[in-house]
Amino acid sequence: MDTVFIESLEVDTVIGAYDWERTIRQNLLVDVQMGWDNRRCAADDALHLALDYAAVSARINSFAQNSSFELVETFAERLAALLMTEFNIPWLRLKVTKPGAVASARGVGVEIERGCR
Repeated sequence: MDTVFIESLEVDTVIGAYDWERTIRQNLLVDVQMGWDNRRCAADDALHLALDYAAVSARINSFAQNSSFELVETFAERLAALLMTEFNIPWLRLKVTKPGAVASARGVGVEIERGCR
């Protein structure tokens, strides 16, 4: 199983449990590694057989734009399920970072792994 990845994709969304957080949009950083067999697309240099990371990035952004959750954990779980279903991804590791959530940390968040390699 090969890995296709997207690093530090910046998206904005409504995220957080505090009342003031429910009235603003905040940035999240999304890192995703996706299991994919690249042999088929690489054999013939066939773009249509590759996992389209531009389309995945656009879908992540669209999901973020249209979502509103209290927990980063919920954001991650729902996004992972959506990506696996819509792009037929058998395995992924997804990291969602909320910068500035803790003053003395660069960021906090969750990392989840779903599916089978």
